[in-house]
Amino acid sequence: MTLAVTGANGHLGQRMIRALGAEGVRALVRRPAAAEHLAAAHPALDVQLVDFLDPKAMTTALAGIQQVVHLVGILKEGRRSSYRAAHEQTTEVLLQAAAAGDVTGIVSVSILGARPQSANACLASKGRADEMLLHGAMPAKVIRVPMVLGEGDYAAEDLRRRAHRAVNFTFRAASLEQPIYAGDLIIAIRRSLDELPEGRGACDLAGPEALSRRALNQRAAAVLGRRTRTLSLPLGLGMALAWLAERLPEPPVTRAMLGVLDQDDAVDVAASGLDLRSLDETLARIVL
Repeated sequence: MTLAVTGANGHLGQRMIRALGAEGVRALVRRPAAAEHLAAAHPALDVQLVDFLDPKAMTTALAGIQQVVHLVGILKEGRRSSYRAAHEQTTEVLLQAAAAGDVTGIVSVSILGARPQSANACLASKGRADEMLLHGAMPAKVIRVPMVLGEGDYAAEDLRRRAHRAVNFTFRAASLEQPIYAGDLIIAIRRSLDELPEGRGACDLAGPEALSRRALNQRAAAVLGRRTRTLSLPLGLGMALAWLAERLPEPPVTRAMLGVLDQDDAVDVAASGLDLRSLDETLARIVL
């Protein structure tokens, strides 16, 4: 089976490559530095530099490919990156290129809460991209996930820093989190690839336990034998600060990004059929 991974330079993409091995995998990235990094880390890997918005370039990049794992997406929109381009236009081009070649199926990782009718710009854009995949002629599976925690990734490093602090400040500390271990998500992606084309559709997938952001910080600190307090700030204050930040060319945070991070995650995972790693084991892997 020949597989292409779009956005292969991200933490999840690199983990996917390590899980599958370099043989038979084509890593598609859009930045030269990312291509150089992957080529150095995996000498046998087929790494290709490609513009995800260029139909001709994508058609060439997918030549001989049978399945695609689509990992391209953004949480934060800036003046040089838009949700429409990152989500909808890349999906349009991917479907066009896949139809022109030998691709038989696509698995895409999306965001929990992504719906076309969402009031949140990020979730609405991702939801429209998901609908293109689900209603297209190409068999596709969309996996919507909340916070993904894997060794060394951004979310895990942020949680590890919070676990070391005596006091943390966060917006709406009662917000529910249901983080999933990155390794479990990789297993779900691989299973979805095996089940295509019959297993097309969408599913929500999360970790086995939902808890408040405050409680998550406390659990992570407990792994280290420490204690931490989390003080809750009004979400409205965060939105006001984000509105000011959006005046910058590349804002560190936006209102849409805060809205995605603030939503309550509560997924019934009993029907997933996966032996999900416990929250405490996940925290031990990423925090220690």
